[in-house]
Amino acid sequence: MAAKDETGNANHMAMPHHHCIPPDPYTYLPQVSSFVLDSNDARDGEPLDPKFAHSWSAGSRDNSPELHWSGFPKETCSFVVTCYDPDAATGSGFWHWMLVGLPPTTVALARGAGNGGDLPKGAFHIRNDLGGKAFLGPAPPKGDRPHRYVFAVHALDVAALDVTDDMSPAFVGFNMSYHTLARAVMRPTFAL
Repeated sequence: MAAKDETGNANHMAMPHHHCIPPDPYTYLPQVSSFVLDSNDARDGEPLDPKFAHSWSAGSRDNSPELHWSGFPKETCSFVVTCYDPDAATGSGFWHWMLVGLPPTTVALARGAGNGGDLPKGAFHIRNDLGGKAFLGPAPPKGDRPHRYVFAVHALDVAALDVTDDMSPAFVGFNMSYHTLARAVMRPTFAL
C-alpha cells in the first residue's frame, strides 16, 4: 500500500521497515553459561566487510567469516553454529546459517566453511530461510538501518541432535534449546 501525502495522493515513498529494535534472540531463552567466540573477520558490534554479504551484492560470495571459540564446558559433546538476523522485517527474524553436529574437538571454522567445504564427519547444514543448505550472507534492504547478525556457537550435551537437514531452523533451535550447556555470541552488523 502506498503512503499518502497530506493531500491524500499516493507518493510511493519507501516506508521504514522498523519502528523498534527487536530483542536479542537469546534474551528470553533459558539462561546458560557463556564462553568466548572470536573471529579474524568480524567484530562484535562492528560492520561486516561486504565480502561476506549475500551474493547479489557486488563483490561478495556468501562467504561465512572465520570463527574460533574457547572456554566451553568440558562436558560439551557437540557444537551447533548459527547466524540469525533478528532485524529482518518478517515478524520472526531470518536464519542465515545453521551448522549442526560439530564434534567437541572442532574449535574453529575457516572462512567459507558455511559453503560446504571439508566439514567434520557427522556435521551438516540445516536449510536457511532462503532454502539453501549453506551460509547466506547479509542482505538487508537498501537504506534500512544496520541489521545485527547474531553469530552463536552452542555447546550441547549430546553428540547429535535428532534432526535432519530438511527441518526448519526454528524446529532445530527448539530441539537444541533443551541440550544447550553454554553459548558464545558475537553480533556484527551490516547495512547497504
